[in-house]
Amino acid sequence: MMKVGVLVGLDNIRANLEKLKGYGIECAQICSWAIDTFTDELAAEVRSAIADTGIEIRTFWCGWPGPASWTFYDGPLTLGLVPAAYRFERTKALLKGIDFADKCGIKQVATHAGFIPENMNDPVYRDTLIALKTLVRECQRRDMYFLFETGQETPTTLLRTIEDLGGENVGINFDTGNIILYGKGNPADAIDVFGKYVRDFHCKDGLYPTDGLHLGREVALGEGKADWKQIVSKMKALGYDGPLTIEREIGGEQQTKDILKAKAILEQLIAEA
Repeated sequence: MMKVGVLVGLDNIRANLEKLKGYGIECAQICSWAIDTFTDELAAEVRSAIADTGIEIRTFWCGWPGPASWTFYDGPLTLGLVPAAYRFERTKALLKGIDFADKCGIKQVATHAGFIPENMNDPVYRDTLIALKTLVRECQRRDMYFLFETGQETPTTLLRTIEDLGGENVGINFDTGNIILYGKGNPADAIDVFGKYVRDFHCKDGLYPTDGLHLGREVALGEGKADWKQIVSKMKALGYDGPLTIEREIGGEQQTKDILKAKAILEQLIAEA
């Protein structure tokens, strides 16, 4: 049965997991961009925090070094493995993230691959695929999964990329909000394209872009364009029994309020599905 989880940062991991436990949350996803902190000592701390709190961690979300511009103009030039200028360095960083996750006992690693070209004949697509294969093979060697964070590519492009990688250990971290924010489609409809590959979520909501340069606006779950009843129902029909991991990209007390509101919405939909 699907469970509701929350995305938390690697910093202060024990306190973060204890906080979730206090809210009655049983699973989480850990996120970090701080590649230099991925030490054996920190991995041991993560394992200890997981054991003591009993929070299930399905996925480690790993960032990468270098510039990141979350716009339509600079995004293709700076994000993920697509830009050739950063591809080698970021591949090495993600390999380090895979090693760190494995040492933490976490068997899935997710990241943004970047604006994957829709044209499969584009040489950039071929070169990006080579880097992705390096990561997928390393995950396979460790009996782990590599997950694509959705959003910067169309659902069909992501499906094609997964098929071209050809690995059984490739899946999707389905960020429902990103598909809206990037104007790439409707998250409920995207399930019809790649739903069988979904292995974790960023349950996020948003509004579509209103100009050609800037992303749409993230909003609290239930206040955007995502059809959560359809999303939960379709995932249940596919036999999905993994986490519905909430992500809310703000801080402070309002973030906590929005997360708890999202938890209540999702738990009700799971019960009704």
